[in-house]
Amino acid sequence: MKVIPGESSSGGLAAPEEPSPSNFPATGTKELQNASASVRFVSYNIHSGIGADRRHDVSRIARALDECDAAVVALQEVDVGRRRTDFAHQANHIGQELGMHVHFHPALEIEDEDYGDAILTKMPSRLMKAGLLPGLKHRPRLEPRGAIWVEIEIGGQAIQVINTHLGLNRRERMAQVEELLGERWLGSPLCRDPVVLLGDFNALPRSTVFARLAGALTDARRTAPEGRSPATFPSRFPLLRLDHVFTRGAVTVRSLAVPRTPLTRAASDHLPLVVELEFDPGTKTSTHVPDRRPA
Repeated sequence: MKVIPGESSSGGLAAPEEPSPSNFPATGTKELQNASASVRFVSYNIHSGIGADRRHDVSRIARALDECDAAVVALQEVDVGRRRTDFAHQANHIGQELGMHVHFHPALEIEDEDYGDAILTKMPSRLMKAGLLPGLKHRPRLEPRGAIWVEIEIGGQAIQVINTHLGLNRRERMAQVEELLGERWLGSPLCRDPVVLLGDFNALPRSTVFARLAGALTDARRTAPEGRSPATFPSRFPLLRLDHVFTRGAVTVRSLAVPRTPLTRAASDHLPLVVELEFDPGTKTSTHVPDRRPA
């Protein structure tokens, strides 16, 4: 795993660099100090910063995210040090432009080139777990898939955030979902409510994979005031809802939207999924505890 802001080479958490206050949303700083305030999350498959026009421009992704004005960002298909995208560390590039802490996990490592998932946040955070999800033994050439779990602190309350990108094969996806629901991830004693699971699940709402997740967690779309979630793929003419947000615990969905602007339609092959969540203050738990993480 690469050394990135907020992470040490040993996998433990180093003291993250503070983002410049000028990069925070004008209305966001005070709201983030209040656990009952709503917090905006974004899940975005950035397609390695290669847009619908086949042009590589990771700054365009950052601008699209800036328009979303989120405090927590989950990215999939992130390139780090890859020749095809000019050897950029895309997660760090976006994090620097948005003034956010960065946690990155490579699902695929080829020599010095990495490709995977990231969580960016404006709140105090620590990496809890990052790892690969199971594939199919008889299909070893399937693209490796992974997940990353970060604990963030909002007004003294610990929120567990897991970002993932599931495979293209149905059996593979089901195995990956069972792993995520098991004792190493969502079933871990350390994965206490409230929990937000989001990402590109490559699963339609009527699929068995989606039903398994929706049976164990709450699909944010079901409780959103809008009552529906627009499609996220492909970005130019979206037909499929592949990107989802699930919650567990005392979480209220205040809004859910898929921005369709000239910028978001061009920046990637997916559209960003934006959800506003409110967490019941309940019992506040600080994240500044001994560094215990699941195996």
